Amino acid sequence: MRTVTLPGGESVPALGLGTWHMGERGSDRAAEADALRLGIDLGMTLIDTAEMYATGGSEEVVGDAIAGRRDGLFIVSKVLPYNADHAGTIEACEASLRRMGIDTIDLYLLHWPGSHPLEETFGAFDQLQRDGKIRHWGVSNFDTSEMEDVRAAGGDACATNQILYNLTRRGPEYDLMPWCERHGMPVMAYSPLEQGRRAGQPALQPIAAKHGVSDLVIALAWVLRRKGVIAIPKAGRVEHVRDNATALDVTLDDADLAALDTAFAPPKAKRSLEIL
Repeated sequence: MRTVTLPGGESVPALGLGTWHMGERGSDRAAEADALRLGIDLGMTLIDTAEMYATGGSEEVVGDAIAGRRDGLFIVSKVLPYNADHAGTIEACEASLRRMGIDTIDLYLLHWPGSHPLEETFGAFDQLQRDGKIRHWGVSNFDTSEMEDVRAAGGDACATNQILYNLTRRGPEYDLMPWCERHGMPVMAYSPLEQGRRAGQPALQPIAAKHGVSDLVIALAWVLRRKGVIAIPKAGRVEHVRDNATALDVTLDDADLAALDTAFAPPKAKRSLEIL
């Protein structure tokens, strides 16, 4: 497993497990937990979830999957911005811990910018760290100017910015990702496969055939190619998890990357940060 280093020096897997839309249907819960367990077995020991996902149901699926095997995992969750005053952040974190059946969240994120002062949210994060309930904290869906606000609010301890990034959502490459690189902050890419909608893209098919993998594996390998990026695709079935894992074995060459740049052009100007 390739790794990415957080600002504090800890290494985490470059390929993790997303859980957005998990926990929405009780009939899928066992299969979703099985998929997460297989991912863990394959080395994808970083699991991303949030209190928003299925109104806590996703965290419950994570709890099912990690029961009895918490050691060695890196668990990420998020607080909703309208819960992110000081008391609300602590209450939300404690509720997430209960749903997952764990004592500590490894990385706790503010899900997107909200109306509560960042200083208040970050103060709650600091208290949660002192109390041993979280280990690291960061943000999600913050654009470049908002990352400057994070630093101005005393957010030097911010460990990551989780953003929408994939072949058709390349806007962050213009200024946000370079900003994060300059500040030694990894980016966590959610929906790296655009929730499966990149399947069947004509530009991907010849490259996939060349490497003997599926076209979605090529799309994922493209995200993983970039230094300092952690990809967290959601895979609710074991066959999808196995397919995603093969992306780690794919090295895209210059011809592949040029073909993908032609089909999915990089940004030439600032774009507003996209959010799903």
